[in-house]
Amino acid sequence: MHKDTHCAVIIDCWMNKIGEVNFENRPSKFPAFVENVREICGTKEFVFGLEDTRGFGRNLSAYLVGRRFDVKHVNPAYTSAVRLSNPIVFKDDSYDAYCVARVLRDMVDSLPDAKHEDIFWTIRQLVKRRDLLVKNNVMNKNTLHNQLMYSYPSYRKFFAMIDGKSALCFWENYPSPMHIKNTTPEQVYETLKAINQGLKVERINDIFAMMESDGDTSKDFQEERDFIVKSLVKSIRNNLEQIKEIDVELEKIIPLTGYKLRTMPGIDLTTEAHLISEIGDINRFPDSDKLARFMGLAPVQFSSAGKGKDERCRNGNRVLNAIFHFLAIQM
Repeated sequence: MHKDTHCAVIIDCWMNKIGEVNFENRPSKFPAFVENVREICGTKEFVFGLEDTRGFGRNLSAYLVGRRFDVKHVNPAYTSAVRLSNPIVFKDDSYDAYCVARVLRDMVDSLPDAKHEDIFWTIRQLVKRRDLLVKNNVMNKNTLHNQLMYSYPSYRKFFAMIDGKSALCFWENYPSPMHIKNTTPEQVYETLKAINQGLKVERINDIFAMMESDGDTSKDFQEERDFIVKSLVKSIRNNLEQIKEIDVELEKIIPLTGYKLRTMPGIDLTTEAHLISEIGDINRFPDSDKLARFMGLAPVQFSSAGKGKDERCRNGNRVLNAIFHFLAIQM
């Protein structure tokens, strides 16, 4: 499964390779792919095994499932184990597809069916987009710290948060002391009052006093560096607005899943969305033990000759594992 092309290998029950099909990852090419498989297999029955049914292979998987073909999801860990079992390890698309086919032949009865619940896939996309915006804002704030350090050495004492509403308004209107030189505390107060009604003029007087104690921080090409500060403020503000919009969308879609995780202490909207995006349909786990094993929370038995002990699992879904770790700390 790749972004632009897919490679499929057809084998028989004796693991003999009887065909290979390479085709583009476009829905218009899927019918021709199925016809090629029919021609290779003839009157024999066949089962599809896909290594990636949630990413690049999602469209193909949905197409095959929609036409009532038997489609199995092959865990990449199984494919990797088959590939590494070769005395001379190598990797290419054709051999990877062959390894997937071998896993499918050996484990066809135990592999899970490929299912497509669009609601869980959509939540996962929203969560990934939100995480990206949060990481981007962290980078922007770190860069803003570096820029303000040169113009306002005491900037950390100006506001409680560098990305608060009042702080962003201040940095945008006064990216360096040269912009505030010909103004008064009252004028600055009126500018920020529209953003923060609780702001007091005494706070602005304190900022002016700290700027006075810092001394002259003007440097050459100040206008260009002021442009960087304004650009960072706009980016931070835009990211925060997008995060709020994503939260609104999550508020609307999460109740449709039937999950009610926020009734538990310590779980907010963001945590609930992350849990749902990683777990998906909870009904695919027959009991809580299977779910704990999937998360890597259940202990693993290591024994030999009748002697052994339980050890901490280092595998499983590490994202879920981390979420439960921090939940345990909070509680």
